[in-house]
Amino acid sequence: MLDQLLKQENKEAVKIRGFYRVHIQNPDGAIVGDSGWLENQITDSGVRYYMAYLLGAIAGSLQVTHLAIGSGTVPASNATSLDGEVVKRQAVTAASSGSTAVQFTGTFSSTNSFVTNTQNISNIGLFNSSSTGTLFAGNTYASSSCATNQNVNTTYTITFTR
Repeated sequence: MLDQLLKQENKEAVKIRGFYRVHIQNPDGAIVGDSGWLENQITDSGVRYYMAYLLGAIAGSLQVTHLAIGSGTVPASNATSLDGEVVKRQAVTAASSGSTAVQFTGTFSSTNSFVTNTQNISNIGLFNSSSTGTLFAGNTYASSSCATNQNVNTTYTITFTR
């Protein structure tokens, strides 16, 4: 019976989409790099642990608490980590952006020495931990140089529609 129901068109289907933006900021406050708004990829583990397990209050469910930037490629759908992750992750602030979205913001501050030398950054991801953890979603943007005296400001929005 369940198989038949799953095969039928479901008018209550929920679509989950994520969008992110990355700014590189000079010490004087000028924005010198802007990814623009780009769409992400939600991983298999993101759907399983961050959504299905969380909805069911199942042991092992996860919540987004940190984000990472890196120098690598697009995460595969089965990825659990971010390719080329830069040294430190940043805690995020979460806020409701309307009734069907959540927005995460974070700043990688040069005063926290998140990079110890100039890095080319080109990907971003949301995680449940400051060190290891499981990747919820991520993607790439045009590679940009980030110096030790620059900040990286990030905004990540996850929307739910039906």
